[in-house]
Amino acid sequence: MGGAGASGAESTIEAPFPAQERVFNPFEPGFTADPYPQYAALVAENPVQRLAFGPWAVFRYDDAVSLLRDPRLSVADDAVQGANVRVETRRQILGEERAERGTRQMLNLDPPDHTRLRGLVQQVFTPKMIEGLTGRVRELVDGLLAAAVATALDGELVDLIRDFAFPLPFAVISEMLGMPEGSDREAMRDLAHTLTLGLEPVLAFQHMDEILAASDAMHQHVLDAIAWKRAHPADDLLSALIAAERDGTDPDDDGLSLEELLDQVILLYVAGHETTVNLIGNGTLALLRHREQLERWAADPSLTTNAVEELLRYDPPVQFSRRVTTSPVELSGHAIDAGMFVLTGLASANRDPARWGDTAVDLDLGRVGAAQHLSFGSGIHHCLGAALARLEGRVALGTLVARFPRTEIATDEPAWNGRMVLRGLDSLPVTLG
Repeated sequence: MGGAGASGAESTIEAPFPAQERVFNPFEPGFTADPYPQYAALVAENPVQRLAFGPWAVFRYDDAVSLLRDPRLSVADDAVQGANVRVETRRQILGEERAERGTRQMLNLDPPDHTRLRGLVQQVFTPKMIEGLTGRVRELVDGLLAAAVATALDGELVDLIRDFAFPLPFAVISEMLGMPEGSDREAMRDLAHTLTLGLEPVLAFQHMDEILAASDAMHQHVLDAIAWKRAHPADDLLSALIAAERDGTDPDDDGLSLEELLDQVILLYVAGHETTVNLIGNGTLALLRHREQLERWAADPSLTTNAVEELLRYDPPVQFSRRVTTSPVELSGHAIDAGMFVLTGLASANRDPARWGDTAVDLDLGRVGAAQHLSFGSGIHHCLGAALARLEGRVALGTLVARFPRTEIATDEPAWNGRMVLRGLDSLPVTLG
């Protein structure tokens, strides 16, 4: 079967040029709707390559795992030798005065700073705390689906992204953090969605003004939220992070600086929902395009946990991660110098036949070992919010499948967001049934 953006029929891959010239090309026609034929060709023909704009890229599962788990590799911008596209992009968009924003987020830091910051956040982001959210997530899902039914009864099409996939995880992370009541959540969702354009190599330059405005607005919003929370502490994640802030009196204090606090809160606020939107949206579309799998799940709810893992594997919310070599690396016969930026293809690795066999391109909700996907990365930078995303995916998708197993896509061409890294849908009109 084809990718989540394909028609559902198995696609035949024909390389348009010799294997040694097969290069990654996100501008290839059809890539936005379905990048998986190109990924399959790269896995088969040219899985480790130097890209035209400088970085290296790897597309096979074993190579991606090797890089993601290698403790010698870095995620820090200052580990890059020579031109750094990420740094230059940030400077061009934000300017020198704001260029440090986000650089203290834990996903941009190596040990020991990464270890310190992740440890502080993990203290209040525990599996027990996540499981304790199950009832609230169910309540939110029930409310959103009830509203969607009302929309349908009024004769309007339900947009699964607008009416379900976006509001659910945003409400969850807002409540977890304890963001002040009265915040314009729709405006904040839009700001977060715009901010993540900065992760996209091409789109970032097409939306520089919007990203800068969103960065300023989000920065101020979080500063205001921190100030409000200092005066109104509660049993929530933001209060706990503020409590972990340095007081400035102890030089050995390993708590958060104000800049680190700001960066972690923005990271949690944005990443805490953006990726789950894609999980719910991409997962729903995959099910609607593979009706036999949707019906299989509806008939057997015990598939729920594994089904979410398989949907994560099949069309992951995050399609690329990054590492920087700190010493020369030999990978599948290629010598990569120290200080090189390397993109790891999570989505292509998730469909590598060497790892997943002849059914790698199929959606199989009962797949053995589905949870070994790389959709949350791997190694010390494995996604901190993986347990939360899985919980939301299980409740949201499981409930949708159980209550509306005859749901249909209401458009020939769902609206993809055009992104290479955070691939997802901007819109998915459906008829509930």
